[in-house]
Amino acid sequence: MIEELRSIQHQFGYLPADRLQELAAKIQVPLSQIHAVASFYPHFHLAPPAQAEVRVCADMSCHLRGAPDLKRGLDQAFRASGPERVAVRGVSCLGRCDQAPALSINDQIYSNLDEARAIGLVRDVISGRQLPPEPRSHNKIPVASDPYAGDPKYSVVRQFVETPDWAGVIATLKAAGLRGMGGAGFPTGSKWEIVRNAPGKEKYIVCNADESEPGTIKDRFIMENVPHLVIEGMVMAGLVTGARRGILYIRHEYERPKEILQEEIDRCYRDGLLGSNILGSTLAFDLEIFVSPGGYICGEESALLEAIEGKRAEPRNKPPFPGTHGLWNQPTAINNVETFTFATVILSRGAEWFKAQGTNAASGMKFVGISGDVNRPGIFEVPMGTRYSQLIYEYAGGILGNRQLLAYAPSGPSSGYLPASMVDLPLDWNAVAAAGSMVGSGAIVVCAEGRCMLDMALNAVRFYRNESCGKCVPCRVGSQKLVEMLSGWTEGRSSSTDLQLLDELTHALKLTSICGLGQVVPVPIASVLKHFRAVVDEHLNHRRCPAGVCFAERGTA
Repeated sequence: MIEELRSIQHQFGYLPADRLQELAAKIQVPLSQIHAVASFYPHFHLAPPAQAEVRVCADMSCHLRGAPDLKRGLDQAFRASGPERVAVRGVSCLGRCDQAPALSINDQIYSNLDEARAIGLVRDVISGRQLPPEPRSHNKIPVASDPYAGDPKYSVVRQFVETPDWAGVIATLKAAGLRGMGGAGFPTGSKWEIVRNAPGKEKYIVCNADESEPGTIKDRFIMENVPHLVIEGMVMAGLVTGARRGILYIRHEYERPKEILQEEIDRCYRDGLLGSNILGSTLAFDLEIFVSPGGYICGEESALLEAIEGKRAEPRNKPPFPGTHGLWNQPTAINNVETFTFATVILSRGAEWFKAQGTNAASGMKFVGISGDVNRPGIFEVPMGTRYSQLIYEYAGGILGNRQLLAYAPSGPSSGYLPASMVDLPLDWNAVAAAGSMVGSGAIVVCAEGRCMLDMALNAVRFYRNESCGKCVPCRVGSQKLVEMLSGWTEGRSSSTDLQLLDELTHALKLTSICGLGQVVPVPIASVLKHFRAVVDEHLNHRRCPAGVCFAERGTA
């Protein structure tokens, strides 16, 4: 259904009612069900959009790098144009955190734009001129862990075809200690073993390339520079688990990575590395790309499966888990891009090599994305155990404008914020967890002095409110209530019972939300209350923002 909807929108620019009726008759699905799906995803339009649909990223890194001023400038420049000509609104993370601020104009993404350039592009659209393509770098960046200096690649698959040893593959991944790199950290070898041993007529491999959380950009880098490692990891997962079909689920904003991956998939079919008889053997594995119709919630594994099945991306209740009841209710191994990549590296170079790459008593490697108030935002391949101070000051070039570090999020909004006094923590699962945060996906967002941490907490909680699927009441209502409460704190409105209510909301969200999104909604403000309580007290007790951000910006005395 989703591919049909995408085709209709590509033709008309939106989803005309008569075309949806025709689709309902064609695929024999009630029109109400088609509307339910189409209205759920932000990529679909049920009415004609404005001539220039302008969406400015509003989240963490862009918020830090000028997005509020950019949006105000666009609002002012086109206020008299009318909503049918120009519509300016916010949008959740566009996946360009290292090039902030970012915006999209008629689904064409641009980054590192100043106000004048953005206004010029919008004027081009309403004048009938064609938008230029998003600037792209054509030079691949070497990846240190890539075991292939040149061709031929896919030696792990070639070796497995000659001497199939699924138990040996799983044992190697376990020995290397490879965890899921998307944030949850579940042992990869154990996940593949669960799917291998699960009964089922069909089994599936799914790659989650829907990184949509603010600050999370490293999978984009991996897909653009070492697509062969991602694909080989998926093929190996299929051969080991007995799955014959793989689906790479990618966010629709990642057009360039999708093109690169499709070229590599086509090459693998030509070379006999994919298909019904891999390298002349009886082994088979087919691989396709599924483009997401949008929404951060699609990054939740069961919501992602619902989207592939053509439904609203609403998380499932667990148990059962995807390992036994996944796509189409069949055993499914879901890993993210980085996990499949390192699975290939480990199976090629060995478990001991991988473990030896760590430092400070940690083992393994990690891709991290560093954005926000740093001089050189970007994606870096680093040893596990590297201290966050080294990541920020050496890899990312230090704090923008020679300011002091105020805080950093180790993994986007879901990790909360840690103070500058904890910047020497190592990039280590256990050490960061002991500090009350998490390594997660490695989306490091840096805040310099002069930032208001209450404002940053509100920004993060607002993101979760905007991206809640609304399926469960605690998340739908609780996230909205938290946004209203924190907005009040930044505008001079608060109640003596707010902190007690915040505790109750936090407890309810963590215990009763269906998925991880609802459970982490309170994390940003909880971390600010823990590490920056004086800032919050100034807002609540004296209606004063020490950074001069909140009340002045919002026009409140």
